[in-house]
Amino acid sequence: MPLSEPVAREHIHTREIICHAYERGDGLFDLDAHLTDVKTYGFDNRDRGHIEAGEPIHCMWLRLTINADFVIQAVEAKMDHTPYNFCTRIEPDHQKLVGAQIGAGWNRKVREHLGGTHGCTHLREMLGRMATVAFQAVYGRRRRSGEEIDSPPDQKPWVIDGCHTWSSDSPVVKMEYPDWYTGPVSEDAAK
Repeated sequence: MPLSEPVAREHIHTREIICHAYERGDGLFDLDAHLTDVKTYGFDNRDRGHIEAGEPIHCMWLRLTINADFVIQAVEAKMDHTPYNFCTRIEPDHQKLVGAQIGAGWNRKVREHLGGTHGCTHLREMLGRMATVAFQAVYGRRRRSGEEIDSPPDQKPWVIDGCHTWSSDSPVVKMEYPDWYTGPVSEDAAK
């Protein structure tokens, strides 16, 4: 285990979100996500009766079909297990995402279309993770095929200042995008 040794404790709940990306024969990409919540003990539920230990409280699926420009072509949402029967009524509302583009402001777009009572907390959480999978899939495919994935030379690359490692003053940016590096100039670089 990469974390420190824990104190004595009892495992009581597991949430798993698994995302897969597929390149389709028609040039589109399918992003499939699956969420499960499972408890290590049984409990009673108003709509489902008794939920046994290990039986999913939530078991939800989401598929986004996107093109190479990250525009959503199709959406499919399915809830196999929910704590309330009423939950599944929100599945069709995910069609509101068709035509939206994954990119800057994605989480805001998701909240606009499916925020609060207009969506499901768990499916929204999956959509955030699926955006990352979309970038890994599409840019990975472009890199493998030799396509240009960077911004034009006169535009700051999209990854810069997106996280700690890609901070404009980081050694990674200094190596990968020296023209966009803003950190201190070392004596070695001045020579």
